[in-house]
Amino acid sequence: MPILQAKPALLVLADGTTYHGYSFGHQGTTVGEVVFNTGITGYQEVLTDPSYQGQIVIFTYPELGNTGVNPFDEESAQPHVKGVICRNIAKRPSNWRSTESLPDYLKRHKIPGIYGIDTRSLTRKIRSVGAMNGAISTEILDFEQLLNVVKKAPSMTGLNLVQEVCTKEIYEWSETTDSVWEFSESDPDAIEQPLTVVAIDFGIKKNILRRLARYGCRIIVVPPSTPAAEILKYNPDGIFLSNGPGDPAAVKEGVELTKALLEEGKPTFGICMGHQILGLSLGAKTFKLKFGHRGLNQPAGLAQHQVEITSQNHGFAVDADSLSPELEITHLNLNDRTVAGFKHKTLPFFSVQYHPEASPGPHDADYLFKKFVDLMRQKK
Repeated sequence: MPILQAKPALLVLADGTTYHGYSFGHQGTTVGEVVFNTGITGYQEVLTDPSYQGQIVIFTYPELGNTGVNPFDEESAQPHVKGVICRNIAKRPSNWRSTESLPDYLKRHKIPGIYGIDTRSLTRKIRSVGAMNGAISTEILDFEQLLNVVKKAPSMTGLNLVQEVCTKEIYEWSETTDSVWEFSESDPDAIEQPLTVVAIDFGIKKNILRRLARYGCRIIVVPPSTPAAEILKYNPDGIFLSNGPGDPAAVKEGVELTKALLEEGKPTFGICMGHQILGLSLGAKTFKLKFGHRGLNQPAGLAQHQVEITSQNHGFAVDADSLSPELEITHLNLNDRTVAGFKHKTLPFFSVQYHPEASPGPHDADYLFKKFVDLMRQKK
């Protein structure tokens, strides 16, 4: 997009840091927590991941939009980010799967973007100071005015965003799996002997549902407000706790629901926020990370085991010191040693902070879905 044709845009952070750039996508004002993602590819999956609800995302890869967008790469029915920040933007995509340009896509969904700024400087700022609120605007180009708007925005700590993204009704996942999505063979035994999984939707991604379906599971998706008794009417073989946005400690109904379901002793698998919810339900605590983990190359594992390269997207973590003696850490983030996975020593409960269903991204951790299926078979 030629700069001479672009409309000016302003980015202001809560600490007063200011960046002048150019608008793409929707023109207007947006406020959210400013975070960065280090993935080289997969921007459409990031935009449509419900875990990014309430956030403005900095893409550290220097040019965005080369492959356009298409209906197949969406992780949910719509984008959830509040805004997009990038160095350069491709107005005319070049990819056989593309059905729309990224600027047109953002404009259609009323999401503002800013480009033409030094994203390396901005990312270093967030890494050193921490994630903070910020605003992008094409309407308010006065620094002090826009800063006042930012200061009125709520902090991510204590914010329950799950109700903004979770399903409002119970439904059965019915999408037929397609070879386009497959990176491993299906489990023929699982398909011959279907297992019923109830997935608690805190902001679930489509690829999680696809992976469970590929292993032959019948999947019932429910909101976290669903009574435990209603869930148990489905006679589930296992409970799945999904990813989601915001502060896990604020999702009190999800924690209470999980506690009630754990009493049944059914195999339970949590991913990302589901990992945090499981921890909270078992007496652990969570805390906010300085700038979070968002990218496709996060190493996770323990010294005596094989290291997995993982896709991660989270701003909170389970406090290792708060885990009870009944829980065992199975994975650490090897960059900062925060908890990346744990399991119960005697009961079939386990979870990981990262995304084993990653697409695009590494597939090292796909075995966790088979582990869940095996636990359900053993209990059936």
